[in-house]
Amino acid sequence: SRPCPVDMRFRPCIDLHNGAVKQIVGSTLTEDPSKLKTNFETSMSSAQFAEMYRRDGLVGGHVIMLGPGNEEAALAALAAYPGGLQVGGGVNAGNAKRYVDAGASHIIVTSWVFVDGKLNEERLDALVAAVGAHRIVLDLSCRRHPSDPTGPFHVVMDKWQRFTDCTITKDLLDRLAGRCAEFLVHGVDVEGKGCGIEADLVRQLGEWSSPRHLCR
Repeated sequence: SRPCPVDMRFRPCIDLHNGAVKQIVGSTLTEDPSKLKTNFETSMSSAQFAEMYRRDGLVGGHVIMLGPGNEEAALAALAAYPGGLQVGGGVNAGNAKRYVDAGASHIIVTSWVFVDGKLNEERLDALVAAVGAHRIVLDLSCRRHPSDPTGPFHVVMDKWQRFTDCTITKDLLDRLAGRCAEFLVHGVDVEGKGCGIEADLVRQLGEWSSPRHLCR
């Protein structure tokens, strides 16, 4: 039998830190600003990037607010490309609809649906009630625990610094697929470092994903 065709999409990104567009090594974003490593910073505004993506027909890119002081820039990007961008960073059931109304195609959420490192089903259901599962991207970015470098990938929260009790498994993807439109999965330990992909994670996602999952 012929293999199922793979739907590959290029997804642009606008990472915002202190109101500016940057590309940082995500795992260095901690409470200690001296540890932050920035790969790229530009004087171009978030709206200029969004307009460029709109002009080039690139859909589904994400605008990520990395800490406070980024909401104005995020809203400017959404206004420049309504319906073409997803937004994340500090999103919860109370403000999700506001971002959708401002032009976001989807909202991206991680930390808010975890409480004390555990998935909070009530919060996830509240988010679904606020904007609908078709508007939700669940960020399941993950890393292996330092004590088990060949073990499972654990979903991490709070700027990727805190491990949750959820590991990336087929069961987890199946359980959450009905309450979101997509999964967003970063291999945290290689993100932004220019050292290639987290091959084991990609292999697992390829094996476990089905047409009802969209992992990126």
